[in-house]
Amino acid sequence: MTALTAPGFPERAIRARARNGTAEVFPDPATYGRQLYGPGAGTVSADDLDRARIVPPVFMPQRLEKLIDLAREPEFTDVDLGTRVGGFTSRLPLYLSAFGSTRAGSGDLAVHASRQAARLGIPMVIGENMIPVHGYRRAGDATRSALLTRVEAYLDAAPDGAGGVVVQQSTEDADSEVWNLLYSDPAFRPLLESGRLAFELKTGQGAKPGLGGMTVVDRADAELLARRFTVREVLDPDGERQVRCATPGTFTDEILRQQLRFMRNNFPKARTWVKFHPGRDIAHAARTAWSAGADAVTVDGAEGGTGWAPAVFLDHVGLPLAACLRRIGRPDGCLLATGGMWEGGRAVRALALGATAVGLGRAALVAVDEDPEHGLERLADSIALELQLLISALGKYSVAALDPEDLWWPEDHPAATAAVPSRSAADPAGATP
Repeated sequence: MTALTAPGFPERAIRARARNGTAEVFPDPATYGRQLYGPGAGTVSADDLDRARIVPPVFMPQRLEKLIDLAREPEFTDVDLGTRVGGFTSRLPLYLSAFGSTRAGSGDLAVHASRQAARLGIPMVIGENMIPVHGYRRAGDATRSALLTRVEAYLDAAPDGAGGVVVQQSTEDADSEVWNLLYSDPAFRPLLESGRLAFELKTGQGAKPGLGGMTVVDRADAELLARRFTVREVLDPDGERQVRCATPGTFTDEILRQQLRFMRNNFPKARTWVKFHPGRDIAHAARTAWSAGADAVTVDGAEGGTGWAPAVFLDHVGLPLAACLRRIGRPDGCLLATGGMWEGGRAVRALALGATAVGLGRAALVAVDEDPEHGLERLADSIALELQLLISALGKYSVAALDPEDLWWPEDHPAATAAVPSRSAADPAGATP
């Protein structure tokens, strides 16, 4: 019996990938020789990013360069998916998106996801409010820290020289001095010594742009958390379930620059990341962060949604991820993209628009809910195979070679979608040259 549901998200397809891995990249092999294949009924989407077509050219000079380098015709397996993600070496252009203090994101599923992300050699982000909500207890204490449990699971499985751990801090985290606590904790020394620790300043998220984190708590927890958070009885008349609200923090471009300078000066061994919600000034925000020395800028599109949020925000607030990436244009540094990622086509589109890597959030939780031991690994394997197939079809052999020219949006070229005129329409006289 599975515990999670994800309405509006391709949950069944993700669960199938968690079970079957790369086999799900292709049609059912049992239908081979008996079925004629074409575009599926679900290929047209209201999502801006999914509407873009991936368009290989006819002439491929980079394929020729690869052929000369290899002294043979290149294959899709020659595509190198390794990349640098926010100062870390990653085996894939993927990372595990932030799960904060929500029930789904801070329990056993998150620990399983951490362990599998480590085995994949991709970075992992730990979300906000973990310590203010769950506490921070060291080895030997009666209760283990939820944050430390995830870090230990990651460290136990991480290969040498790959991956990394990123810890977010929000307003309430700052009050708890989360980064100071972690930076001085011996448990984090292996990450610091190997250059695989980063701190991420969170200014917002795609699920609820302009708001802070929200979770549902019972009456007893609400009484405990009310000392640090705003708690409101808006869910039922008896107040048995209440909403715990975090503050989003207040930022201007100068405040952001000062925050990033503070992070770089006080935690010189940790990488510096910053996460933005999909705001209308996202291009200015990203450039401000890069100019202040951020190792990575994460853009969380409005399609994101692992956290609890008001329905009006999920449905109506924030720019779509594609609009964010197109506004930013050519990035000045490492750009990370999240929002509805679960398969290789969407990932390639984001990478072609300038992202260095894409984050798996809801898809990762659904995958580990389907198979706690290997679900995320199989999902990532299927995405990796699609990435290699798609990138090689574009005549390219590295993630960094992708470019906006690899995409085509029908609405940008309405004339191109019209029917090709007949000879009589194009040349009424019917003349031949």
